[in-house]
Amino acid sequence: ISSINFQEENGAYNDVDYVSYDVLGDVVCGGFAMPIRENKAQEIYIVMSGEMMALYAANNIAKGILKYAHAGGVRLGGLICNERQTDRELDLAEALAARLNSKLIHFVPRDNIVQHAELRKMTVIQYAPNSKQAGEYRALAEKIHANSGRGTVPTPITMVELED
Repeated sequence: ISSINFQEENGAYNDVDYVSYDVLGDVVCGGFAMPIRENKAQEIYIVMSGEMMALYAANNIAKGILKYAHAGGVRLGGLICNERQTDRELDLAEALAARLNSKLIHFVPRDNIVQHAELRKMTVIQYAPNSKQAGEYRALAEKIHANSGRGTVPTPITMVELED
């Protein structure tokens, strides 16, 4: 939280509409909860895949959001599935989103162009602005923007339900 406060104090957020943080979802602890507790987040989008640990982490993050939803007003904006090409991945992502009282915002297909861009220390949009993958990221951004303010209070599920 001290880095967030430092950025705020130095004007990092003055002309910004969206801020993205990458946090670990396997343990919803102080590092994750502090920005929520201090009303630094209004809407949270969970990036996940169809792998069991990613589903578990998404549900865990939903538990953290629920804990502070009524006090601070934070909401779950939705899930974003980053494809890993597992069996029934889209179905699993949509089912989890529904059970969490949310929706799947976008299914990002796997494409090796991501690794090509990373090797060059570039984003996909910088590296290949006209690629299909760049179009996917633009579509994702448009969906997040259109969904702004439509987040929900999540309904996390039990481990038994998650394994069904």
